[in-house]
Amino acid sequence: MHNILIAPRKYVQGRGALAEAGKHLKILGNKPLVLWDATVKGIVGKTLLAGLAEEGLEPVDVDFQGDCTRKEVDRVIGIIKNTGADIAVGVGGGKTLDTAKAAAIETGIRIVTCPTIASNDSPTSAASVWYDDDGNFTGFDCWPFNPDLVLVDSLVISRAPVRALVAGMGDALATWVEAKVALQTGAGNIAGGVSTAAAMAIAELGYEVLLEHGLEAKRAVENGVLTPSVEKVIEANILHSGLGFESGGLATAHMIANCLPSFGECRHLMHGEEVGFGVISQLCLDKAVSMDEVYEAVDFEVAVGLPVTFKDIGLEGVSRDRLKSIGDTCASDGSLCESHCFKVTSEAVVDAMIAADALGAERKELAGIV
Repeated sequence: MHNILIAPRKYVQGRGALAEAGKHLKILGNKPLVLWDATVKGIVGKTLLAGLAEEGLEPVDVDFQGDCTRKEVDRVIGIIKNTGADIAVGVGGGKTLDTAKAAAIETGIRIVTCPTIASNDSPTSAASVWYDDDGNFTGFDCWPFNPDLVLVDSLVISRAPVRALVAGMGDALATWVEAKVALQTGAGNIAGGVSTAAAMAIAELGYEVLLEHGLEAKRAVENGVLTPSVEKVIEANILHSGLGFESGGLATAHMIANCLPSFGECRHLMHGEEVGFGVISQLCLDKAVSMDEVYEAVDFEVAVGLPVTFKDIGLEGVSRDRLKSIGDTCASDGSLCESHCFKVTSEAVVDAMIAADALGAERKELAGIV
């Protein structure tokens, strides 16, 4: 297998970046389809549409229906074909962006992602995560191309709910933890090869940025301000994590996270919150990590408010029998858990989740958090 790194063609981040959307999009095409929901349009619509109008671009305005499903992607594809749109612009959260990416790839047009929250690393990636009509995770597709442009307005993101930024930290924290596992075993990455030294450096940088700036970034957003720490964490959540996970590799943290939406009690969680619990579970499973590394990760998650116990994710008192479905999925053929250098069994995954719950509870108690 070759060493492969994939990335978007251009990444732009800064205060007020959406106001310059037209300048960037006119290089890519003439008729952008803008996919967003009513809430997002109410927040950034005036700015984005004015930026497009300044460059003479007339967008096709499309309401996103709420999930990245096959039905929704087909609907957007139909609109692209009927209107002659030549750029798919996803504006909002990960599901909107993933839908725009899928529709663009399948119609051969340009891709632009404009995240309005930094809750996950979808914006830079060439992947779309699929859900069924009931909101259950069903898998993901890895497309042959990354977005042509990732446009990140850090002022918009800093004014979003702090929970979204913290969730993004959970997703980003996993990047280095999982990439190290994949590198050790030579497991393939989403790019179709094995990791480059550059991807590993980016993944590790993202982890270090979170530990240094994560708590301060949370504090700043809670107080309604955009500071250098917020800018650094936005970059870690979106760019470092996006490049690191895709060109580094995934493992048990994401596998467990992908299983949690099948539990009705977990439907309220954001993806990065699910991954946050998955990180602690993976560290409790992995034979190669030191306890210093485990405590470092758990204590960071406790400090910023990521879920580290069953109670935190809505599964207080969950039985071992119920967790077995997650263990069985993790131990199945083709699972991301195959990235580890040892065979991951269903029993070991359940043990790790129970251990993670106990560890999280203990570290929260030590931190004085009930």
